[in-house]
Amino acid sequence: MISSLAEITTREDINSKQGTTIKTELEPEVFRPNLSDPSELLQVEQIEKLTKCLPPRTIGYPWTLVYSTAKHGMSLKTLYRTMMGLDTPVLMVIKDSDGQIFGALASEPFKVSDGFYGTGETFLFTFAPDFEKFSWTGDNMFFIKGDMDALAFGGGGGEFALWLDGDLYHGRSHSCKTFGNRTLSKKEDFIIQDIEIWGFE
Repeated sequence: MISSLAEITTREDINSKQGTTIKTELEPEVFRPNLSDPSELLQVEQIEKLTKCLPPRTIGYPWTLVYSTAKHGMSLKTLYRTMMGLDTPVLMVIKDSDGQIFGALASEPFKVSDGFYGTGETFLFTFAPDFEKFSWTGDNMFFIKGDMDALAFGGGGGEFALWLDGDLYHGRSHSCKTFGNRTLSKKEDFIIQDIEIWGFE
C-alpha cells in the first residue's frame, strides 16, 4: 500500500516537472516578435520584457522600424514626417551617451499638437540599470505633447517625465505625476546618442 502511494506521488511529480519544462520552452517564443530590421539598441531579452508590457492590440503584429536616427538623422521634423499615415501605438527607444536604454510606448503616433494627446495605454520604461515600467497613475491626462521644438511625455508639478529637444540632441527626465516615475536616465539631463521608433503593423 505504501509503495503504491509513493509511486503515485512520483508519477505526479514527474508530470508536473514535465509540465513546467514544456511551459518554459514555449514561453520565450510567445514574447519574441518578428522585427522588420534588427534593433541596434535592444537586446533579445529587452525586447521580450517590453513585448510583455505592450497593449493587447499590438500582439501578433511584427515590429516595424518607422524611424531611427541612424537611418533618418537627428531631426524631430523628420520624426514627425515618418509618423504620417501610421495608425498604431509606437515604441520609442532612446540610448543616451552613458549607454543607458529607456523610452516610452505612445498610444498613438507622434504629431505636432496644441495640447496633450494620447491615452492611458501610454507608459514609460527604463533599463537603467534594471527594467522598470511606469504606467499611467490616473492622476492627470498629460500623456504626450509635441511641437517643432520639443517632444514631451507626462507632466504635473512643472516637470516632464521625458523631454527631447527639436534636434533630438538634448533630453531631460524627471519624476512626474502622470506616470509616478523616477528619472529614467542616470542624470536628469542627458545627451541622446540614438533613437529607434517601432510601429506594430
